[in-house]
Amino acid sequence: MQARPILSRRAGLLTGLGALAVAGLPRTAAAMLPAVATLLVPGPEDGAFARFAGRLAASLGRGATSAISLRNTVLGGPDGVTAANRFATEGAPDGRTLLVLPGLAALARMVGDPRARFDATGWLPVCAAQGSAVVVGREALPAAGAAPRFGLVAPDMPGAAALLGCDLLGLAASPVLGPPRAEAALGQGVVEAVLLTGTDLPARVAALGARPWFTLEPAGMRDPLLPEVPSMFDLGLGGTPELRAAAAAAAGCVRLRAALVLPALTPANLVAAWRSAAQRWLEEEAKLGWAPGVRPLPGAGSAPMLAALSPAPAAALAYREWLLRRLNWRAD
Repeated sequence: MQARPILSRRAGLLTGLGALAVAGLPRTAAAMLPAVATLLVPGPEDGAFARFAGRLAASLGRGATSAISLRNTVLGGPDGVTAANRFATEGAPDGRTLLVLPGLAALARMVGDPRARFDATGWLPVCAAQGSAVVVGREALPAAGAAPRFGLVAPDMPGAAALLGCDLLGLAASPVLGPPRAEAALGQGVVEAVLLTGTDLPARVAALGARPWFTLEPAGMRDPLLPEVPSMFDLGLGGTPELRAAAAAAAGCVRLRAALVLPALTPANLVAAWRSAAQRWLEEEAKLGWAPGVRPLPGAGSAPMLAALSPAPAAALAYREWLLRRLNWRAD
């Protein structure tokens, strides 16, 4: 699987992780943190996640009320699958192991990637950051039955979630696989619609002269940067309940830039201690200003989003069957 490029610190996904601590938790809780802990980080060694992890570790150490050494272990590639596998097998609920989990890792698990041997059900977020995801076209959203050419990098990548949204809206979109740069493909007329993610989306959409169709926000929610653009889940989706649930889970994977998580069954006081320590990261990153489109979430506030990344087996199966039927793709 080829992962989408990881955004730079100020430009995207990693910047917002620190905002996720729960403000107001008692500082005394941090005294319960272990003296030594391990942070499992997606690679490569010189990648954006690794650079971020160094800053995060230092910040969490300063945010604790007792001495703590947070050691970073960089594993695998930027999709985070290798790191998540290690976390699933070695992470104990004792507060000594944390994971930086990208949305791409959860998506790999959902599509049935055989490399993804972890189960994120029950993992507890210390903090998370989500971003914008919007489908745009060269023209306005067409009526049901239209067949726009839709560009996506690969069936197991985020664009497929948006293609499923088009299907559920009654569009007979024609997939065009391979364009690595969605904006260039749209601007050159190679395709007529694409999914855009990342930061500064209003400016990028305006530069393309594109027309927003819908976002991948949950039902009833609007992207703060694109308040006039409806969520696809508010446009009257068809399809089976399982496919709609699959679309919601896949959309959540696309929006998640990264989450800092603890193993399932970690005691509540340890979870609170880590969230309290992360308050320092919140304060430090807030001074720099969040990149446009990055939305930090506190640990408790991000729990529903993280839980939604692990859909019921029927929904995951429906998504895999749709990938096979629609794009003739099956995980090897």
